[in-house]
Amino acid sequence: MNIGEVAKLSEVNSKSIRRYEDLGIMPKAGRSMSGYRQYSMNDVHILRFVKRARELGFSMKDIKQLVSLWKNKSRPSSQVKSIAKKHVDELEKKLEEIQGMLSTLNRLVKNCHGDHRPDCPILEDLGLEGN
Repeated sequence: MNIGEVAKLSEVNSKSIRRYEDLGIMPKAGRSMSGYRQYSMNDVHILRFVKRARELGFSMKDIKQLVSLWKNKSRPSSQVKSIAKKHVDELEKKLEEIQGMLSTLNRLVKNCHGDHRPDCPILEDLGLEGN
C-alpha cells in the first residue's frame, strides 16, 4: 500500500506517518522500485494504535515505549501499567489545575458587573503581581 492508502485506512495523515517514522515509533517504510513508500496492514495496525494513544494524550516518548511493548508478546504488563499510571497521575494534576482556574474565573465573572462601569475584578486580578 502507498502512504495515501495507509493514511485513509488508519485515519492518520501522511505528514504524521512520516513523523512517526522519523521518531522511530514505527519502522521506516520499504520503498518501491520507483522510490515510493510501501506499507503493510501491520503498519496500519501500528498507526491505529498510535492514533488511539494520542487520543488518550500519551506523549510521543510514551507511545514509542508502548508500541515497543505492544509488539513484544513476552512483555511484563507491569511496564505497561507503569507508563499508564504515570500518565494518569499527570492528567489528574492537570485536571486539578484546570479546576482551580475554573473556580477562580467563575468567581471573577460572578463579581464583575459587566455593565458601563470601568471597574472590573477580572482585569484587577489579572493585573495583580505575584499571580
